[in-house]
Amino acid sequence: MHKLNLKNPLVFFDLETTGINISQDRIVELSFVKAQLNGELEIKTRKINPEMPIPVESSLIHGIYDEDVKDAPTFKSIAKSLAQFLEGCDLAGFNILRFDVPMLVEEFLRAGVDFQIANRKLIDAQRIFHMMEPRNLTAAYKFYCGKELEDAHSAEADTMATYHVLNAQVERYENVQIKDENGNLINPIKNDMSVLHDLTASKIVDLAGRMTYNHEGVIIFNFGKHKNRPVEEVFKIEPTYYDWMLKGDFPLDTKRKLTEIKLNSSRLKR
Repeated sequence: MHKLNLKNPLVFFDLETTGINISQDRIVELSFVKAQLNGELEIKTRKINPEMPIPVESSLIHGIYDEDVKDAPTFKSIAKSLAQFLEGCDLAGFNILRFDVPMLVEEFLRAGVDFQIANRKLIDAQRIFHMMEPRNLTAAYKFYCGKELEDAHSAEADTMATYHVLNAQVERYENVQIKDENGNLINPIKNDMSVLHDLTASKIVDLAGRMTYNHEGVIIFNFGKHKNRPVEEVFKIEPTYYDWMLKGDFPLDTKRKLTEIKLNSSRLKR
């Protein structure tokens, strides 16, 4: 039994997908929890055949592979019944406004179902969380140090606050265990700057974030038509892409890193 004051049934939902491109990617699993006006919950969870290969980098995140969905129904085959299930319902979730709602609507439209959200209430728990529990330096200083940050946004006050926050974080979390994405207990925080670097900044390739590491530790592009493709692979199939980036409006740091990758790749060929 829930304690929500509802005028319409409220459906909480979450999607797992082949990727994050709303126009090109597809749903591979959906879960809906309908909170009824009488306090009861109705749960529907099922895998969906996306009618396209699931990229391995996505499978590594949600654990759903092509084999898991080959016999599942397509979204189009369940679209009408799903729309009926959602008829007259408001929608809720965590960070649904940026991705899950647009993706769901896109799938319905591809299936020829006119699914409207204009007459529905949309509730995003993440926005409430961020509003009520700010994650800025002032909030961190109060949480970890128990003090109000005076002169916030002056360089020295912010710098000293960060110094005190990091000290308090190391002291608080050094012996605290959490579960990693595979459910294994780990102890991530140590009073060791190499460990803290690996935890917070080891995935940085270029400072602008135009490149990043995939799950295999390979440097990939993080934007544009070659997004998620290995940089060295792109340089092989489209050598002019390197020249285009060097001449383009990209930060010098990004261009420097690109050149390092290209030179290193050339050396390996010799």
